[in-house]
Amino acid sequence: MFRFQKYLSIACLLFFFSCQSEIDEQRQNTQTVTNASPLTSYLQRVAMVKTVQDNVIDGSSYCTIKLPYTVTVNSVNIAINTTSDYQKVLDNINANTTDDDIVKIDFPVTMVYYNYTEKLIPNEADFDQLIDYWNLYPDLLSKINGLNIHYPITINIYNSYNQIASSVSIANDQAFFNFIKNLNSSQYISLNYPISITDYNYQTKSITNNLEFENAIKYAMDNCSENNLVSLDFTETITKGSWRIPYLFEDSDKTSLYSGYSFVFKSDKSVVATKDGVSETGQWETKMVNGINEFKISFSSNLLHKLDCNWKLFEFNNSLTRLRDVSNSNYLYFEKINAYGK
Repeated sequence: MFRFQKYLSIACLLFFFSCQSEIDEQRQNTQTVTNASPLTSYLQRVAMVKTVQDNVIDGSSYCTIKLPYTVTVNSVNIAINTTSDYQKVLDNINANTTDDDIVKIDFPVTMVYYNYTEKLIPNEADFDQLIDYWNLYPDLLSKINGLNIHYPITINIYNSYNQIASSVSIANDQAFFNFIKNLNSSQYISLNYPISITDYNYQTKSITNNLEFENAIKYAMDNCSENNLVSLDFTETITKGSWRIPYLFEDSDKTSLYSGYSFVFKSDKSVVATKDGVSETGQWETKMVNGINEFKISFSSNLLHKLDCNWKLFEFNNSLTRLRDVSNSNYLYFEKINAYGK
């Protein structure tokens, strides 16, 4: 029965894509996503290496030190054999207010990056150089903590280039991360629901569709303290610098329509959109409604007026703002211009 359901799902995908000629695939089947879909990037971040648990030792949320290894804190040698041993470091630091509390790592160690890349670090100088490198990218989107997927999960795949349907079983986070990393633009995937997860309160939940999964991720991002290491004010952030639109999905991908536009959000709630030396001024506002930050932008011209939507703030940092309209599964991203050379 399981095998029949599995191949029935693939057959349905195949039938669906055979009729796609003048129909937007992503809109017709909201459970189907691509490598460019917002949910895909969020799932990949859920599947990243957990790196925050040893920040007291390595000082970076983008890498972690591979177990086992040893450190010295206030002249005490501490063996880090399991993740529970991080508490020994904290206990030592908090034991006395007059210590220097410097954590010294016994090199060499192997660093594991958020993307599962491993690198041997032979000495303190190389370690300091690595941490300095990661500190150059404070807004790099990191792992989403507080949500654990129960594996295995099954993913159905349709390749629009060769019109081949298949499925794959994913056994762990690393396999899921690499699967998403290797997706290409011609591949369409659908998760085989239900999928069981554990949230940051250690409650097990059953996810039955894409929207539930995205909402669970949003809940983890907002409520798990490991995802909120830096506190930012949205109004202060959005009114600094100029922004472009790297992604807009409204019924279909509309990103290209806004290529070349720059947006400057001013503290007086005006917003100036400029393209090819021609500017148009509109209005913007943000307010909290039932604990959710709502964002509204309005222009008078036909093209820019299409940005006027019931946007909800999904996440933001100093270089990226992600908004969504849950009712219509629409997404609007703003990216800081000149951030990391862009």
